[in-house]
Amino acid sequence: MHETPEESGPRTEHERPPGIGDTTVEALGSLTEALETVERARGHLYGFHQLTGGADLTLDRAVELLRRAGHTEQADLVEREILGRNVIPGCWTYQVVEAYNTTYYQPFVEVEARVRQELAAGRQHLYEAEMKEARRTRGHPDHTAGL
Repeated sequence: MHETPEESGPRTEHERPPGIGDTTVEALGSLTEALETVERARGHLYGFHQLTGGADLTLDRAVELLRRAGHTEQADLVEREILGRNVIPGCWTYQVVEAYNTTYYQPFVEVEARVRQELAAGRQHLYEAEMKEARRTRGHPDHTAGL
């Protein structure tokens, strides 16, 4: 098997621009890795939001069943003290998500993109692309450089 010219190396968008050193590429890789971790944390935050909201909706059924079973005092307690309660002072989960997105997530995304633009012409995953080049087996059909 012989590689075509397109398969012989990474695409331009994954090539290191001229003049960028190893430490800069490594720094950009770390910055992107940190953003990817924040993306995962954000996903967990959305999970928290959806799970908490789902639990609150399930409380409607619990209150209904408690009333049906004749436990009015306990139904009233759940309804008054838990149903619709803030998860932190003044906030439901959607407000926590919105605050996270506005205060932390969006600025992080913007700064990561700005740093990549300023240092690497906006190119993404340079560190990983170079790692792929170093680790792939040339000529192997499942080790090609690009799509």
